[in-house]
Amino acid sequence: MGILWTIIIGFIVGLIAKFIMPGDNEPRGFILTTVLGIVGAFVATWLGQAVGWYRFGEGAGFIGSVVGAIILLFLYGLVIGRQGRA
Repeated sequence: MGILWTIIIGFIVGLIAKFIMPGDNEPRGFILTTVLGIVGAFVATWLGQAVGWYRFGEGAGFIGSVVGAIILLFLYGLVIGRQGRA
């Protein structure tokens, strides 16, 4: 059941991140949106643990996951934007 909730929350987080930071260079589709949200949660957890906001084994919250997904979306736009101009 934990994996299912992770996928559902990841999809919601990915949608919110795409809504906050729209653009032409964004991933499209259900699977990429879900992956964006899930990886965003992992990025937020890793950054939070590195900075000292979370203890080891403690995950990022919903807002932290959205921020992590926005960071990934920004980096994705930079990489795709450079490939499109080359």
